Amino acid sequence: MEDLKKEFLEVFQAVLPVSLLIVLLQVTLVRMPLADFVQFLLSAALAIVGLALFLYGVKLGLLPLGEMLGSELPGRGVTVLLVFGFMLGFVVTVAEPDVRIFTSQVSQASDGFVSQNVLIYSISLGVGISVLLAILRTLFNLQLAHVLLPCYALVFALSYFVPRDYFPIAFDGGAVTTGPITVPFLLALYVGVVSVLAGRSEVSQGFGLVAIASIGPILAVMLLGVFFG
Repeated sequence: MEDLKKEFLEVFQAVLPVSLLIVLLQVTLVRMPLADFVQFLLSAALAIVGLALFLYGVKLGLLPLGEMLGSELPGRGVTVLLVFGFMLGFVVTVAEPDVRIFTSQVSQASDGFVSQNVLIYSISLGVGISVLLAILRTLFNLQLAHVLLPCYALVFALSYFVPRDYFPIAFDGGAVTTGPITVPFLLALYVGVVSVLAGRSEVSQGFGLVAIASIGPILAVMLLGVFFG
């Protein structure tokens, strides 16, 4: 219970400044209809409860599970590690709330021209490939720059061929993968992988995954635009 109380307190402290700012705007400048203002207050309260329970569940279940899987998979062989690393990166991103909200907004703004499901699966595919790259980086003991620089060089090269509408979607697609499900689970998984590989530093090799995971969806959405835009 103490951990749950701590989560509620942390979420309350995070949401409170935004709520107070909205209240201040309501009193001084905006003056939205009373029904809308009351709806906002109720939504803020529900957000606090929901986020606290969500984060508590992530720490209680997803983090230990990710680290356990990460420490177990290397013992099953490199092929199994790579296949399941890709699959976990893909399915965790499909379940990411930030990705679903983002793709829904893109679909609405484009009047359905950019399909929500196609965009979700493209971003998820990019994260899965990014997890593969991160695992290969660890297996070959590469520096983070050795992975990121070629990827960003490819981004700049593709930027000359990507349709204009897909370019901002690609970069925002990379950003929304750093959400409350994807980051904790994949970081725990990756730290678990690194911890059982001899000679690897959990600090220098276990982190940097988020940077790699962000570049994969950018490339995936860019390629989607090049071939189908």
